[in-house]
Amino acid sequence: MKWPMFGRCLQRHLFHFIPSSSPPHFLYHSLCNFPPISFIHSFTISNYSPQSTTSMSSSLLQSTTTPSLSFSSSISKSQWRFTSSPAVTFTRRRRNSTVYAKIREIFMPALSSTMTEGKIVSWIKSEGDVLSKGESVVVVESDKADMDVETFYDGILAAIVVPEGESAPVGAPIGLLAETEAEIEEAKAKAASSGGSGSSPAPVAAAPEKTVAPVAAAAAPAKPAAAAVVADGPRKIVSTPYAKKLAKQHKVDINKVIGTGPFGRITPADVEAAAGITPVKSAAPSVTAAPVATAAAAAAAPAKSAPAFAEIPGATIVPFTTMQAAVSKNMIESLSVPTFRVGYPVMTDALDALYAKVKSKGVTMTALLAKAAAMALVQHPVVNASCKDGKSFTYNSSINIAVAVAINGGLITPVLQDADKLDLYLLSEKWKELVEKARSKQLQPHEYNSGTFTLSNLGMFGVDRFDAILPPGQGAIMAVGASKPTPIADKDGYFSVKSQMLVNVTADHRIVYGADLAAFLKTFAKIVQEPDSLTL
Repeated sequence: MKWPMFGRCLQRHLFHFIPSSSPPHFLYHSLCNFPPISFIHSFTISNYSPQSTTSMSSSLLQSTTTPSLSFSSSISKSQWRFTSSPAVTFTRRRRNSTVYAKIREIFMPALSSTMTEGKIVSWIKSEGDVLSKGESVVVVESDKADMDVETFYDGILAAIVVPEGESAPVGAPIGLLAETEAEIEEAKAKAASSGGSGSSPAPVAAAPEKTVAPVAAAAAPAKPAAAAVVADGPRKIVSTPYAKKLAKQHKVDINKVIGTGPFGRITPADVEAAAGITPVKSAAPSVTAAPVATAAAAAAAPAKSAPAFAEIPGATIVPFTTMQAAVSKNMIESLSVPTFRVGYPVMTDALDALYAKVKSKGVTMTALLAKAAAMALVQHPVVNASCKDGKSFTYNSSINIAVAVAINGGLITPVLQDADKLDLYLLSEKWKELVEKARSKQLQPHEYNSGTFTLSNLGMFGVDRFDAILPPGQGAIMAVGASKPTPIADKDGYFSVKSQMLVNVTADHRIVYGADLAAFLKTFAKIVQEPDSLTL
């Protein structure tokens, strides 16, 4: 018997045996107006079976006496009871909802594509301050600039995990955000525990240096511990961006990896351990395989390295800043790219005359050269291309000229985006804004990492020629020297003195060939020697 039909049947039987004069008015009225469908959906029937319903209806029909029907006076919100023979109990269930406290983490953001860690310059807010969504909380120094980091939630800054002057990897928590004041102490306790857990893995990392066998033995009991953590129930997967990238490369299910970082965060080392990748230690295998050869190699190693790095008395060691470390990393990466260099002399008399006219309007020589390079790249798009994976190259749809700028403690390349589409005066205004932001370390990531071609100009220092190192991810870089008076012989053998500058271009030989670069330089020289098109 279906539930709605049973409800109607039960209601009909109850009405049949209610005397017309005996029941109270409120009971009769409430039963007559009780909707059967809502009756079934709102209550559950205890100890119900079709057999009991059949026996109940048959007993009611066969009885010669009027069955006693009682209505319990103890009506509560959780249970109503209609008593007959047999008794049927209807119970309404309650749903209990539990509100859990939310303590959110403020992560170290990736402010550029090359950033792996950031340094806390200053905390704008202090512990206990109430924060609103989108409000600046901390100033972080990336590999290129200092940037304000905003909060994505409302709350209270409960704890500062990474203080000013210290660094943290990208994706690591640097602060804790609580929703209410009652959660502040819990957040501080979590911050203290994360600080303690961060130093504990250090002794474990030193274990593999001794022998290989103990490491395998120690790794065996780690599996039951991992299973116990997974068995606790659903958990939120928190991992660093690099750990996710490694998991995708090694085809590791990151949901099954147990994190050893702060608050259970999954680190790249956890992913490598899950993939079965162990750190390469050249000293460890040699100890077990060939002790004699290892001893000889250990004795020879100091003899080779000692003369190369002799200490100078009184020398001071200064660690790299974040920007200098990024420059060092990029220079090392550039060594893996096969490059070649081509030089070209360019007459600049006409360009110098144009510069004298537009200098009062705020136009700089850097803007003139960037505009000329952009116009030449329009005709030679292969020089504006890039090769990033070693298997293909990309024709960039935009011509973004990155210009090297020396700032205090480093080097940065602000980008003039779509330089071929901007007029000379707008390009000069944009360049001045970028230089000011670069020197105050306020450049946004897209303002220094979106270049497709780089221009480096040392002519203002009197340098006549130099070679530039190709930045990773670009196809070519142009090095511009100073314009100097130079005796030039014409086709008839007559000499004249003209202003000339030497331009050297370093290019990626995987995508740019000598003929391509020579044609580009010829076009660039023609634009500089006939600069009227620069002002159009």
